[in-house]
Amino acid sequence: MSNNTPQGVKKRHMFYIPGYDPMLPRRYRELYRSEGAAQAEISGYTLQLGPQKFDSGNYGWTVDTQIDGQHTHTDVEFLKWSDIVQDSMDKNIPGTYLLLARTAWEYIGSGALFRLMRLRIGPVLAALYPVMMLLLQLFVAVSIGGGLLWLGTYFLHWGVGVLIGGAVFVAILKWFKSKDAQLFAYYLMHDYGFSAQHKGENPPELEARIAEFGARIAEVLRSDVDEVLIVGHSSGAHLAVSILADVIRQGDVQGAGPSLSLLSLGQVIPMVSFLPKAARLRGDLHYLCQQDSLKWVDVSAPSDGANFALCDAVAVSGVAPTQGKLHPLVISAAFSQTLLPETYEKIKKKFFRLHFQYLCAFDRPDIYDYFKVTGGPMTLAQRFAGKKPSPSRIETPVNAYRSMR
Repeated sequence: MSNNTPQGVKKRHMFYIPGYDPMLPRRYRELYRSEGAAQAEISGYTLQLGPQKFDSGNYGWTVDTQIDGQHTHTDVEFLKWSDIVQDSMDKNIPGTYLLLARTAWEYIGSGALFRLMRLRIGPVLAALYPVMMLLLQLFVAVSIGGGLLWLGTYFLHWGVGVLIGGAVFVAILKWFKSKDAQLFAYYLMHDYGFSAQHKGENPPELEARIAEFGARIAEVLRSDVDEVLIVGHSSGAHLAVSILADVIRQGDVQGAGPSLSLLSLGQVIPMVSFLPKAARLRGDLHYLCQQDSLKWVDVSAPSDGANFALCDAVAVSGVAPTQGKLHPLVISAAFSQTLLPETYEKIKKKFFRLHFQYLCAFDRPDIYDYFKVTGGPMTLAQRFAGKKPSPSRIETPVNAYRSMR
């Protein structure tokens, strides 16, 4: 953008919705600070962060940029639901194995797993990983514990065998759980089980939080900012869809107000929308895709195995209208092209790091630059005006469950 180009955004309010993550917001601020500084140095602009306190009580920070001679101020407000995540992860070992059985039954019994495989195999394999890892842990514990039980019974007494075998069985499972910071089996099992145990419906506590977030966004839409930008990463993308659908339905978006924008990153929407009782989410997708009061851009990357890359979430869920569909604009972050070969080699085998690359600096940024989108002088609609969707996008409606609410 040249210095003569009219500035679309002098003041922005951004809401960030994380995925299923128990970590506190400070982690995201530090990621924005370090990666934003790196991107500013690569791309030749300035970016500074500052503290921020909102009347809502939400955590946040400020971003001030100088890009192409234009100064932009952005207030970043973090929409926290990590407490709900933490509560859902508060399960003992037997509870986690029960969750495994229920989750496997929901995805396999409903046929959702096999339909998801027709979209992208990567995220399906990622979903199968915690199942297989937990079963492997159980097999090891049963094998060793069972062996000691037989030896104790054969050489000593059956009571001794049960005592030794049982103690070792429990100790092995506890040891594996203590190593989950490296294995991620329990974390991912809770992640995939969170929606599956409700068959795609939002639990009451999450539904209440969605209403709370929507009310806060509606409040900011009545302020004097130029753009209200909602960023939903991973599981946060489907929350953003429902939140914005509610906000628009309730008439909180005025034509003379700020530009309303939605940026979904590394989304896993089909993991929820393909479940039998996800009628709320499917209805929200159907409604939101037709609204001309916002701009929705969906960014993903095929090399990220934790997302449904280049899948049009509305179309593949089978809820696209026959006419009037406006969103989302599906584009690729193209990690293999926008990162230097040495950078890509360093992170391509790091599951979570790759899934968070959307929030990080790029060596050779194309139209997608997270920090220009969230802190720069153009609205999302201006920045992606005329941009064609990825020719590799997937729009085949393979979902068997299409009820909407």
